[in-house]
Amino acid sequence: MHITLPAAAAQPLPVAGASLRVAMVTETWPPEVNGVAATAARVVQGLRARGHLISLVRPRQESDGDGFHGQRLGQLAAGELEQTLVRSLPVPRYPELRMGLPATHLLLQRWQAQRPDVVHVVTEGPLGWSAVRAARALGLPVVSDFRTNFPAYSRHYGAAWLYRPIMAHLRRLHNRTACTMVPTEALKSELAAQGFQRLQVVARGVDTQRFDPAHRSAALRARWGAGPHTTVALCVGRLAPEKNLGLLVDAYEAMRLHDPQLLLVLVGDGPLREGLQARYPQLVFAGVQQGAALAAHYASADVFLFPSVTETYGNVVPEAMASGLAVLAYDHAAASLLLRHGHSGLLARCDDRGEFLRVAVGLAGDVKRMRALGQQARVVALQHGWERIVAQVEARYADALLRQPAGSPTGSGLTPAARPQARAGAG
Repeated sequence: MHITLPAAAAQPLPVAGASLRVAMVTETWPPEVNGVAATAARVVQGLRARGHLISLVRPRQESDGDGFHGQRLGQLAAGELEQTLVRSLPVPRYPELRMGLPATHLLLQRWQAQRPDVVHVVTEGPLGWSAVRAARALGLPVVSDFRTNFPAYSRHYGAAWLYRPIMAHLRRLHNRTACTMVPTEALKSELAAQGFQRLQVVARGVDTQRFDPAHRSAALRARWGAGPHTTVALCVGRLAPEKNLGLLVDAYEAMRLHDPQLLLVLVGDGPLREGLQARYPQLVFAGVQQGAALAAHYASADVFLFPSVTETYGNVVPEAMASGLAVLAYDHAAASLLLRHGHSGLLARCDDRGEFLRVAVGLAGDVKRMRALGQQARVVALQHGWERIVAQVEARYADALLRQPAGSPTGSGLTPAARPQARAGAG
C-alpha cells in the first residue's frame, strides 16, 4: 500500500517523567475471555496508574451494542478509557471472538488529528497490520507483542501445511516494528531461529491478591461433589484441540487408580465441551468463570493439571501457583520459567506423554506433597506482580522512542536532545 501524507513538522521526545500517549491496538479485549485480553487489560491498567494516556483501538464486540461508537478524549468522564472501535467479523472456529477489519485510513485520520507517542500492537490480525502501516506512514514508533502461537495451532486443526505461511506472515509484521515483546527466553530463541528480529523478553505478571488460597470455598467444593478430604484436580482454559485435553483426561484416570475419589473440574468452554461431557459424564464442567468466581475455583482445588504445549506463556499457570495449587505441567512456557521441579511444582519433559502420566500417577493421593508444592508455588508467584512487568513495557516504549531517527515526528514536543532523559523517565 502506498500512502502519501503531508509533511509533518519535526517534534521532539517526551521529557523524563512525562506521561506518554500510547495507542494500544488489540483484536481482543474484555469481556472476551482469553489470556491475551486479560493481559492487555492489566498492562493498560498498569500504564494508566503510572500516568500514561492510553487510547485503545479494538474491534467492535457484540456487548458494545449499536449505540457505542467509541469515545474521543473530550467526551470522557473521569476514569473512562478513550476507545476507537472498528468493524469486525467473527474469528473462524472462535465465534465468540471478533477480529478487526482493515482500518489503515481510519487510523491515519485519528493519529494525524491526535498523534500518539508510541503505537503498541498487541495482536497480528488485519487490525494489527493496519496499525503497523499507519504508524510507519506517520513516522510513529511502533512495538508489538507475540502472544498467541498461531503456527502451532495450525497443527491441531488439520492444517499443518499452513505453519510456514503463517510464520512468514507473522515475521513480516513483527520485523516492521521497533521491537517484539515475547514472554520467555525459550520463545525468543525459537523465533530468532525463524528470522524474527529485535526480540525482547517481557514476562507476564499475576494478581496475587485476586488469586489467593484464602478464596477456598467449602460450599463450592460441595457443589462439585467434593467432601473435606476429596482431592480435586483442576484445569482452566479453552476446551479446544490445541489444549491437549486427551492427555488431561488420561492423567486423571491414571491418578484415579490410586485415588478413586479424585475429581476433575474443567473451567472454560469451547468446541470440545459437548463431546467431552457425553464421553466423560463424571467430570465437572464449570463453564467460563471470571473475577472472584474464577479465583474461588482455583483456590478450591488441590492440584492443577496443564498438558498444553501450544502456549506462548500460559497465564493460568501463575494463577494456579498464586492460588496455592500443586502444578503439573510440561517444561514449557510459564511453567518452565516459574517452576522448579520437585520444589514449587512438577515438570515433565516437553511433549513427553509417558512422563507426564508417570509424574501425575506419582502425585496421586499424596495430599501432603500437594500442599507443600502449592505453598512454595505461592511464594514464587508473589515475586511476579504486575508492577514490575508494566515497568518493563514502559522501558520498551522508551527504547522505541530512542530508535526514531533524528527529526522524526512524535506526539509530544521536545528536542532530540531529550532522548537520554526519555530513557531514564520511562524505565
